[in-house]
Amino acid sequence: MADMFSSEWSQAFKDAWNADKDITASLHSAGFSSVVAFGLVETDAPAFIMSIKNGLVSSVNTAPLDDVDWDIRATKDDWLSLVVKPPGLMKLGIAYTSRKLRFIKGDYSTMIKDPILAEAFVKSFALMGKVL
Repeated sequence: MADMFSSEWSQAFKDAWNADKDITASLHSAGFSSVVAFGLVETDAPAFIMSIKNGLVSSVNTAPLDDVDWDIRATKDDWLSLVVKPPGLMKLGIAYTSRKLRFIKGDYSTMIKDPILAEAFVKSFALMGKVL
C-alpha cells in the first residue's frame, strides 16, 4: 500500500486510470486533454500532477506548474475520507461547498455541468482509493 501522492502511488494511479476503459473512452470521445494537479491545502505546490492527452494519462509529475489547468486540494484527512469511501456527485458537492475539497485552479461548476467530465471526476476518487 503506497502513501497517497508518493511516486509509487502516482505510477499506480496512472496505470489504473489508463486501464479504466470507462474513464479513458469517454474522455477520449470528448477529446479531453488537460493537466490536473492534486495536493494538500496547506502546501504551496501540488503533490501530484497528471498530464492527460485524449483521455489517457501520458505522464505524471513532469508538467510545469504553469501548465496546470486544474489544481484540486484537500487536507490529508479529507482526501482519505473521499477515497476510502468514494463519493458520488452529491458528496463531492458537499465537500466542495464546505471547502473540504478546494479548486485552487479550474472551475468546479464548469466541470460538474459537463456529464463526461463529472463522471470521470467521480470515478477518479474510486481509482485513487484502489491504489492506496
